[in-house]
Amino acid sequence: MKSSDEGYASPTATHPATGPDVTPVTSAPARPRKILGGLSGKMKSRVETACWWLLSVGIFAGLWEFCWYVGWADPLLMPPPHIFLSNLPEQFKFFDRGNIVGSDDTGASVLGVLAVILWTTMRVVVGLGIGFALAVATGLLNRYNRIFGNLTLPTITLLAPISPVAWLPIAIFLFGIGNTPAIFMVFVSVYFIIVLATLNQIDNVPANYIQVARIMGATKRQMYTRVILPSILPGLFMTLRLNLFAAWMVVLIAEAVGVGSGLGQIVMMARNTFNSSLVFFSMTLIGLLGFLLDQLLRIVQKRLLWWIDQEGRK
Repeated sequence: MKSSDEGYASPTATHPATGPDVTPVTSAPARPRKILGGLSGKMKSRVETACWWLLSVGIFAGLWEFCWYVGWADPLLMPPPHIFLSNLPEQFKFFDRGNIVGSDDTGASVLGVLAVILWTTMRVVVGLGIGFALAVATGLLNRYNRIFGNLTLPTITLLAPISPVAWLPIAIFLFGIGNTPAIFMVFVSVYFIIVLATLNQIDNVPANYIQVARIMGATKRQMYTRVILPSILPGLFMTLRLNLFAAWMVVLIAEAVGVGSGLGQIVMMARNTFNSSLVFFSMTLIGLLGFLLDQLLRIVQKRLLWWIDQEGRK
């Protein structure tokens, strides 16, 4: 007698040739790539840095706007960004293409703003360039020639603590009113610091660099030009970048008092006329220019110091 289950095929029945019947399982959908996953490492780092910058500035501006909204910030004294940036033509009329502060004959345009920005930037860049080059040369000569060092180092050490602002009357006495006093002020603000930094960097050059150069028969001149100078330049460029912001403060003071034009004079005129919107608009331009010049110095540093990798290793 046959069982009633005869001929019934179980779902898990085993076939001698193919094994157990297994229902195919579809693969899970691929996870979407991350937003920055397709970017290179350097580009991803730049995008992340830009996002953090935007977030930081956005939070600062948002807090400022919130203080205005709840009545904590007086719009006449502390106008929020949406106020002092809402009427740009009114701000532009104080910027003249002929670099004549207060003239509205050729102002009221972006070209006038760019002209004033270029004049101030020129004074900073020229003063920094001259001060850096002469300071590095002075520091090298102090260690290269003992007599020169003994004659100049005491005077440099004596003048270094004097604030650059104290040099403003002397700059006006010597050069009068114009671009030269502002350039001289920027020069003074970086020269003495870079000289002392150069001396410190030379004294801290690794001794094995000097020993290897001597073993290979390098002369004293070759020692300074091919060993010591490449070793100290990375640290000196960092010192220069730190003093860039001090140079900006000095040039604004010089423009407000001894030049008669530029962003410093615009800020002074805004203070005298109690134009708070113009004050904060000028401060915004100064902050953006300082940031862009710092980025430019970083690019120049990478181009000139080609033997230094991205992580600062030689």
